[in-house]
This record gives sequence, C-alpha cells and structure tokens, in this order.
Amino acid sequence: MAGSEGESQHVRSLLAGEERDFLVLNNGDQVKIETLNGKIIGLYFSASWCGPCRRFTPNLIEVYNELLSRGNFEVVFISDDHDEEAFNGYFSKMPWLAMPFSDASDRDRLRKLFKVRGIPFLVIIDGATGKVLTVKGASVVGDYGSGSYPFTPERLNECKEVEEEAKRNQTLKSVLVSSSRDFLVSNDGNKVPISELEGRMIGLYFSISGYGRCSEFTLKLKQVYGELKERGEGLEIVLVPLDDEEQSFDQDFKGMPWLALPFQDQICEKLIRYFELQALPTLVIIGKGGKTLHSNAAELIEEHGMKAYPFSSEKLAWMAEIEKARREAQTLESLLLSGELDYVIGKDGVKVPVSELVGKNVLLYFSASWCPPCRAFLPKLVDAYHKIKAKDTAFELIFISSDRDEASFDGFYAGMPWLALPFEDDRKKSLTRTFKIQGIPAMVAIGPSGRTVTDEAKDLIVRFGPDAYPFTDEKVKVLEAKLEDMMKGWPEKLKLALHDQHELKLTRRSTYICDDCEEEVSDWAYSCELCDFDVHPKCAFGKDDVKGGGGEEVEGKEDENEKQYDGIEGYVCDGDVCRKV
Repeated sequence: MAGSEGESQHVRSLLAGEERDFLVLNNGDQVKIETLNGKIIGLYFSASWCGPCRRFTPNLIEVYNELLSRGNFEVVFISDDHDEEAFNGYFSKMPWLAMPFSDASDRDRLRKLFKVRGIPFLVIIDGATGKVLTVKGASVVGDYGSGSYPFTPERLNECKEVEEEAKRNQTLKSVLVSSSRDFLVSNDGNKVPISELEGRMIGLYFSISGYGRCSEFTLKLKQVYGELKERGEGLEIVLVPLDDEEQSFDQDFKGMPWLALPFQDQICEKLIRYFELQALPTLVIIGKGGKTLHSNAAELIEEHGMKAYPFSSEKLAWMAEIEKARREAQTLESLLLSGELDYVIGKDGVKVPVSELVGKNVLLYFSASWCPPCRAFLPKLVDAYHKIKAKDTAFELIFISSDRDEASFDGFYAGMPWLALPFEDDRKKSLTRTFKIQGIPAMVAIGPSGRTVTDEAKDLIVRFGPDAYPFTDEKVKVLEAKLEDMMKGWPEKLKLALHDQHELKLTRRSTYICDDCEEEVSDWAYSCELCDFDVHPKCAFGKDDVKGGGGEEVEGKEDENEKQYDGIEGYVCDGDVCRKV
C-alpha cells in the first residue's frame, strides 16, 4: 500500500524493524517507538550531501523547537546518506530521533512506501489515528513554519487563505520581515532596518555563491546598479542567499555593494516558494508600493542592461518588440557562427562547416553524461534519429554538452551518431541563453529557414517518436487528432489489481513515469490523484497496441535512486529532467 494522504499507517509497523522496537538520539540513546503513540510525527527523508536538505534542516529545527513546548510533535530522520560517518555528522546537528543507519532495509521500505522521489521530503502522520496528514510537509513547513501545526487539512487551508490574502495586500515588510527579524545586513556587518527601504524599487536577487551563471550575472548587475546610482535612480538590491556554507556566502557578499538577508535566514526558503522560483539567477522586482512588478528581470538585464529599467509595462513592450524582431531575423548562421567558429564536429573530430547545414531541419540537443534522464532518453533519440534520417537526408542533430570534463564528453558522444559542438565551445552559453535552457535533456528544432520551430522537440519525441518530425504545429495537430480519436474507446474510469485502493481516472498528463512499467511516457494516464499513482493505458489494458504516449522500452534505464538524486552541483535531477537549481 502506498503511503498517501488520507491513508492510515500504524506507527509501530512503520518504524520498527524485525528485531528493533526503538529509534535513536544523536548521543546514541535508544527511545522506544511506543513513546510516539498519540503524537504528530514527521518522517524526515534527508541527506548530508543534499544542498536543499542542508538549507531546509535549520528551518525544520526552528519549527521543532517552537513546537517543543506542546509536547506533541516529534521528527524521525530517515537518512539517505551513503555512509555512517556522513550520517553521524549530519544527525549530530539534529535535536530529534532517527531510524538507525544500520537499518538500511527499513529505510528503503519507507522510501518506497511513500514514493520518495526527491529530498528533502517530510511526511507528517497523526500518531493517534495513523492517518497521513500530508506528504508535502517540507513545503508546508517552508511556507507556514510552526503556524501550520497541527498540520490538519483544515489548518493548512487556513494558512493558505492567510497567505493568499497577504499576496493580495503585499508590502515590502510582508515579504522581508520575519517574526524574529526586521532588518537586512550590509557586507560590513551592519544591520539596516527594512523600513528604510520603504518607497523604493527593490530587486530581490536569488543567488548561490560559486554557481557560474550567478557569478556572471552578479558582474552585470553590479555594473547596472552602479550606473543607476550615478544617475540617482532609486533601485535597491537585496540579496537572497541560497548558500549551504557561510564562508562561501561571506566571501561572495564582500564584493557586493548592496544589502542581504542574513545567511540561512528562515525566510529565504519561504521566498523560493512564495515567488515560485524556477531558475538561478533570479531578480524579482518589487515596485515602490510593495507589489511585484516582474517575477524575474535577470534575463532583461543580461540582454538590455540599464535600458531595462524601470521595468515598466512600456519598457517591457519595447523589449518584447526587440525580441520579436530578433526571432524573425534568426538564421542558422546567426545561431552557430561566432568569430572563427564556423563549424561543428562529426565523429573523430572532423570539422563540418555550418554552411553545409543551412536549409536543413536541425535539432539542437542539450544534454550531459552525468544526467540520468539524459542517459535514459538517449536510446529513444538514437532510434528516432535513424528513422528520420532514413526518410529525409536534409535533417541533422547537434549535441550541445553540459559535461564538466572532456573525457566525459568524449565517452557520451561516442554513443551518438550525429554532430556536436566541440567541448567547452563558447557558443554553448549563447545558445543556452537564447533558448532559455533551464533543464536537460532539452531539444530545440530549427527549420530550413533558420527560425525556431519549437523548443519542445524532446517532449514531442517522447510522445510521438520519429512521427513527430518535422515538429511543426501542423504535424503535431495531426498526431494529436489521431490520439484523441484513439482514446475515445477507452473507459473513463477503471480499477486495477496493481492499485486496488481507489478507482483510476483517465487523465491528460504531461510527461510522467508509469508506476507499472516505470517507463517515461506522456499524454494520457489512468491516475489516482490521492496516491500520486499513474499507469499508462498500455499497461492498464495489458496489451501493447495502446499508443499515444511513447511507451517503448528504454535500454540502460537507471534505477530509481539514481534517477532521482544523481547530478552535479547547480542541478537537481527529478523524474525526466535535470533542472538548474
């Protein structure tokens, strides 16, 4: 049975092992599981190697301490660390209980029960009834803190209503002031009251020290900030640091001329969710009246510098016209020619002039060897490439790597039959910025004219395979019409032995992982929203002639843990994509 919201889970059966009826404190003391009966329990799936976990843990500790006096709330750490030394070091900072690190089988059992696909992950259970109150405890605690206690649906709805009201009546203080702090800090250690910024335009700068794109943008932002100051303009920048290490934050902040929220302030994590952060760097513009003017002006400043100020509707319209003109004038040469770089490479490093690709349908494929979803997608793409190439020789694909060393690039590219940009080619940065690539694998289709056909070619390959070619709107409409006709004969609801707790409903879905065959599929699923369960119609009907969502077997598919957590600094891998933090 999946551990879903509304389902009941007996505390002892959840937390006990075959020969263990206790949990442990960080001093080694054992605590009987029966002492948790009747309490509200948070099962905290986390690991020391996980940056978001290290940022969230201090917030959870603060909430835990605030609720300690109630005597009715306990947290149990379920570690995903790779060795006991790392577990002990991380657990030593936690004031709550943990499942022993040696009990790997029970930790794995709980991860599967609650379908943990990313960390930090916090499941909150009513120990009196065994009812799962929420599997989104990390978001709840990050958004509402101790105010979300006792985590019942009724209380969470109240918190949501209060937050929505606050958004409608947003002020600078409601965004930046917390119950324990009403100031910002300067890089010389001074505290500056937030009230001093009232009536000014504010840019909230979300950044991580040492992350390449943030470092590059900081230089640009400092230049624009200085120019605006010289003109007497009233834009103030407030750094929202997302660092894991205080030393890195201090070193980076020393070179910034603006104010910041304190390191690992509890409100930093809340602001990530409040502004629905999608990428780094992000610069949220707050107007003089305290209302949000722009959810992310970073790209505008990168493209237009000081000309983007003051981010008014007129300025945004002007910049949109410039962008439209750029897209309409786009050619393959404007994308791929840069100084003496007038070629891409084929196998064995053979240089292929860009001029030979003009007039063809070209796919720009952003990928990397360290990315599990990229490795899982590659066999499907190779198959599609060969089938498209057999039909149309005026087609080519160019691999644009995010690998961090040449050996990894060479090893990954060895399994590809197409062209590539050379390793660490400067054109990769401009292409990433032009097409706003925030996650991989990603694929952009360029038509014979050199204009962009779609930046969703990867999803179209997943949905329709080689039939998606040449990825035009007209072709997609034809394929979707066929799919709509096919699904008319499918039942709206059904029940399966695989998931007999609830009825499954036919639901339109984007790309997802089928809970039966564990393949990456899309379009339609038989779903249980309560349990976050999805099964592809092919699997639901037990036959292979149900089409429309991919469903081919992918060789070399990674195991679940590797797909969830593998990656490199600056990215988080989850499901079918590795996204920039």
